[in-house]
Amino acid sequence: MSTLRMGAAAAPFGRDLEADFDRVASLIADARADGVGLLALPEACLGGYLANLDGDADGPPPLEVDGPEIKRLAALAGDMVVTAGYCEHSDGQLYNSVVCVTGDGVLGNHRKVHQPLSEDTTYRAGTGFSAFDTPVGRLGMLICYDKAFPEAARSLALDGAEIGVCVSAWPGSRTNPAADLAQDRWKRRFDLFDRARALENQIVWLSANQSGSFGDLRFVASAKVVDPGGEVLAATGVADGVAVAELDVRLALETARRSMGHLRDRRPDAYPALASSAKKPATTRY
Repeated sequence: MSTLRMGAAAAPFGRDLEADFDRVASLIADARADGVGLLALPEACLGGYLANLDGDADGPPPLEVDGPEIKRLAALAGDMVVTAGYCEHSDGQLYNSVVCVTGDGVLGNHRKVHQPLSEDTTYRAGTGFSAFDTPVGRLGMLICYDKAFPEAARSLALDGAEIGVCVSAWPGSRTNPAADLAQDRWKRRFDLFDRARALENQIVWLSANQSGSFGDLRFVASAKVVDPGGEVLAATGVADGVAVAELDVRLALETARRSMGHLRDRRPDAYPALASSAKKPATTRY
């Protein structure tokens, strides 16, 4: 078995797409120099997130998954596996999406399913969760609020995901903000969800997030890598940076699941309400 060096970024991004690509290129170059094979960049890092959560008439630039911008991202990725958030335009609709690429092209694409507050005035919701194979292992992707729903990450784990990548533009609390962002209650929730999703599914978890401010939102950063036991291996705190950790993913999963296997020991017959309301996940393959 071999180890994988993984990174999750906390960085600011805005509407200037060229400036965003400059930052992406710099983050990828630094990660490559550090031996990183898998790099998670934040939600909406290509064109920025919404300026507020009450609706944003001047939203991010719409990009197509097979368009020149994603091809440019793939060229920057080269021999690395890179995930990055963007505003996807498809069939006249906009989606809050995350794409996974290497220099060979697109490996997977996920559209955000769960939409907080008024995000649905800008984006249409995605319809499901699916894992996909990459050169560094089988991945599953989520976006921000998706991770607040245990069924989302569980769907990916049941589809064989060894690594969960959640990209976010997660802000601090709007109604009761803390002067010290490190003490913000929404920051605590962000961290709790990351650790819980890794532990309950016994998978490796990468969490990337925007940092700084955009519009009336102040992002909590807090990028991290979490092991299958829910332990944080590396984190940026509330500052810019890249959380980097090295792990033998297969061995870590085997070790975590050896005695108490949370996926193996499930009792679906005891959860009839979940089974009766379940919808078959939509799958996007490339």
